[in-house]
Amino acid sequence: MGHVELPDSDRSGPVGLAGAPRPRSVSNRPRSKELDDLWRAPTVERERSEPAATKCRTGRFPPAVIGAELLGLGIPAWLVLRAGGQSRAAFAAAAAALAWSGVRAARGRYADRPPGGPPGVLSTIGDWLLLIGVLAVARTMTGDSVDPATAVVALLPGLLVGVAAWGARRLPWSARQRRPARRVLVVGEATGVERTVRLLGSRTDHPYTVVAAVPVGTAPLRCEVQVPGRLAPAPADDDASTVLGGAFAHDADLALVVPGPQLSEERLRQLFWGLHDGGLPLSVLSELSGIAAGRIRPAAAAGLTLLHVAPPLRRGPQAALKAVVDRVGAALGLLVLAPLLLLIGAAVRLGSDGPALHRQIRQGQHNRPFTMWKFRTMVVDAEHHKERLITANENDGPMFKMRRDPRVTGIGRLLRRSSLDELPQLINVLRGDMSLVGPRPPLPEEVSRYDERELRRLAVRPGLTGLWQVSGRSDLSWQETVSLDLWYVDNWSVATDMGLMARTLRAVTDGRGAY
Repeated sequence: MGHVELPDSDRSGPVGLAGAPRPRSVSNRPRSKELDDLWRAPTVERERSEPAATKCRTGRFPPAVIGAELLGLGIPAWLVLRAGGQSRAAFAAAAAALAWSGVRAARGRYADRPPGGPPGVLSTIGDWLLLIGVLAVARTMTGDSVDPATAVVALLPGLLVGVAAWGARRLPWSARQRRPARRVLVVGEATGVERTVRLLGSRTDHPYTVVAAVPVGTAPLRCEVQVPGRLAPAPADDDASTVLGGAFAHDADLALVVPGPQLSEERLRQLFWGLHDGGLPLSVLSELSGIAAGRIRPAAAAGLTLLHVAPPLRRGPQAALKAVVDRVGAALGLLVLAPLLLLIGAAVRLGSDGPALHRQIRQGQHNRPFTMWKFRTMVVDAEHHKERLITANENDGPMFKMRRDPRVTGIGRLLRRSSLDELPQLINVLRGDMSLVGPRPPLPEEVSRYDERELRRLAVRPGLTGLWQVSGRSDLSWQETVSLDLWYVDNWSVATDMGLMARTLRAVTDGRGAY
């Protein structure tokens, strides 16, 4: 049966459910020399603090966002209407601004956790179209004589400010401020607990911090985490009180349950009842890892809980919009960056013998080869020297990476550090061989060593930037790189692409993992 040791505290009486068995202590549990070390859990000194729910409070309607959207629509609308000779321009602009904020608030756009997920670009456009409809009805009811074309132009800045506000709230620093930190107690079998602790500890783009674990069974944990108690391999009456005691001991405000063979359906149900009655929220880890939450829709049938998984985006309006954004963005990029491209090309030619541009065969969507362009960062005969450097490869997969590659030229190191050597790939994007955002384009020799899982990276066009580029680049292991690319392949959207392009600017400035 389960066991938990509580640190000294001023709380007396049983922990958890009223009438539930008090968690066993060292003195009253059955003695077993063989399991004594496993059952003996370290105690922790618990500091007095505010309840977890009050540690990080955020306003449900952020004043800064509301004020920015009010002024962003109201002031330009007033200027446009006044320039168009509209009487009562100030009143009309104020009414439009208030209607805009009202529509946004009614649809949950200012909430910390908006219904259906965070508002994206398409949601903001939908709100703006709804605003036009609301104002059109108001115009009909009041008999206002505002010209419809002038009114649409006056409202357009509000859409731009709404999109900008959405982008600002998706920035990493904004997300960290907005999301309250959760102190997590992981419950499950040893292998599931270890995997969960490792994955949550490897990323910082989530609000969960593992503070302790309650394993099921006697298997030791190899991860470094506090173990205030254990659940028996078979169901026990004190399962819930053991978990509640561990949560109290480490000030956890969420139990994360990892299902497994020793946590049967009936045992999980009993555990959920006990934790909920004891006031501890819980989450269940799903086996659907790598699938974005927006693609999962819960449903119920015949007493069963079903999870419908939407297929990845391959066709439709978003795919068409991505193609348009790629071509237009590449064309504008080449036009705006033309002077910089010429300067870099001249620097490459002057820095070492050979052409400014380097052509290389890469594998694209559906494993079709294409010629990729980039600024030359190595000596001309770099490929001939690669064989003798294979043993120095610092990547654990088919991709060759070497932190101090002797083939890289002086100007090449600077270009790689700043990622400017990738700019000629805008030509590939314009031609349709690549996308602005997507997985890294692999070499044919790399693809020849792919397994079936890794080949799925080629289901979409490779990208100029992507999750690999903004998450550490060459500092990542091969399996981490594949996992990031596979997540993108299955879960991409136009909103995701926009966020990755914004994060690319930070990654380029940082320069970590670029060599």
